[in-house]
Amino acid sequence: MENEKKYITSEELKKHNNREDLWISIQGKVYNVTDWGQEHPGGDIPLLNLAGQDVTDAFIAYHPGTAWKYLDRFFTGYHLKDFEVSEVSRDYRRLATEFAKQGLFEKKQHVASCALTCVALMFGVVVYGVLCCESVWAHLGSAALLGFLWIQSAYVGHDSGHYQVMTTRNYNKLAQFLSGNCLTGISIAWWKWTHNAHHLACNSLDYDPDLQHMPVFAVSTRFFNSITSRFYGRQLTFDPVARFLVSYQHWTFYPVMCVARVNLYLQTFLLLFSKRKIPDRALNIVGILVFWIWFPLLVSYLPNWPERVMFVLTSFAVTAIQHVQFCLNHFAANVYVGPPKGNDWFEKQTGGTLDIACSSWMDWFHGGLQFQLEHHLFPRMPRCQLRKVSPVVKDLCKKHNLPYRSLSFWEANVWTIRTLRTAALQARDLANPIPKNNLWEAVNTHG
Repeated sequence: MENEKKYITSEELKKHNNREDLWISIQGKVYNVTDWGQEHPGGDIPLLNLAGQDVTDAFIAYHPGTAWKYLDRFFTGYHLKDFEVSEVSRDYRRLATEFAKQGLFEKKQHVASCALTCVALMFGVVVYGVLCCESVWAHLGSAALLGFLWIQSAYVGHDSGHYQVMTTRNYNKLAQFLSGNCLTGISIAWWKWTHNAHHLACNSLDYDPDLQHMPVFAVSTRFFNSITSRFYGRQLTFDPVARFLVSYQHWTFYPVMCVARVNLYLQTFLLLFSKRKIPDRALNIVGILVFWIWFPLLVSYLPNWPERVMFVLTSFAVTAIQHVQFCLNHFAANVYVGPPKGNDWFEKQTGGTLDIACSSWMDWFHGGLQFQLEHHLFPRMPRCQLRKVSPVVKDLCKKHNLPYRSLSFWEANVWTIRTLRTAALQARDLANPIPKNNLWEAVNTHG
């Protein structure tokens, strides 16, 4: 029977790497997913980024065991002739299987229900503080509480986007739209579009949208070469304006984080009213309209314009805590240029992430994202299980001599500011519009 199998090589597989001709390999079997790209629940970007490669590790990370039975209809009849599994991948797959047998992907411990209950209570207090209290301090406290509400609501939206947090898929979708679109004003469709790309191409300067913040921030001097964003399909131009802004990015980082939500609102509108195919576009727009009805209406009940401005700025500034954490997890980690590769999945995730060390009683505050590496390796795992698997992941990193970085919140901030400062000082060198030389770049590559 072995002799009857049809084989192609990895080089031949690489030729099928575009939207019109998209093949992938899983466990050595080759699949044609050209027509599936537009229907793929995770969007077409993850498939395109890994097109023409073996994607076994990524498939295991993002799909439950029940997904394997759907692969047969895409099977080309070919097997990968030079299919090999590295020791790191072998251990990662074994670990994923063990965690699945232990039921860690299913044990959610009512985290979402508790979080949504807390969000509802906080929302009630915010409304009461605005409508029923006359004290400016009560209004200020309500604004701060609204910021914390948005943070916790975003964590629920994040969880429900990665795995089913509710009893059914419909309830899970409802949780997504309530916690995302309706409460925070940020589209779950936009989040899925960018977040899936971020996970697949973790810390790729030209493929990961979470690192592409030109002209405001540049985490690497490689951005000075005006690289092209493969995600947005445009050049990230390093012009005089970008040079000026980047030159002071280590000073502007925290102020910008205080108003970073404005960019998220803008990105939501740009996507929902674009020509891209958006799943549940109408439902997303309705959810956004709900937010832009209740939030301005609530602000309008404040007695005067100074308090209204104070309320909005305070609520935005509190959410800076979450925006900063997103940056801490990746800005100071290793970066690279180029598409992600399926054969070094584990290595890329360890290189591109930083964990935040904290006590277990602070897990609610970080929403599980303090275990960033664990989350990237097992994105379907409920956040309440990440602390449990952390020691095992750490041991596996040690076994294969891979980085496992766990910093305090303060240390992570120091690392991030140092990374931004390094690039900022180089940007100020007007005589050298690009990095001085390859040696300088090699010595100063962070991580």
